[in-house]
Amino acid sequence: MRIVVRRTGGFAGIERRAEVDTTDRPDAETWHALAERALAGARTAPPIGVPDGFQYRITVDGRTAYCADPRLTNAQRDLVRKVLKEGA
Repeated sequence: MRIVVRRTGGFAGIERRAEVDTTDRPDAETWHALAERALAGARTAPPIGVPDGFQYRITVDGRTAYCADPRLTNAQRDLVRKVLKEGA
């Protein structure tokens, strides 16, 4: 599974992008479950965010969903943090 997170917005307006490939990871099932929960609560079109808030585009194996601060679900927030932390 390939998970890509793109974060835009914020006070400085700096874009950040990271990607994780779970193919050979021992914790792949955990990533898969989290990604499915994150996509379940997301929109198929970019939402209107708040001033200086972040907006996210999450793509999992070609399926893209959108979410924005402050209305992220716990699964979306956890997935975004993990991907931005561990992704290249």
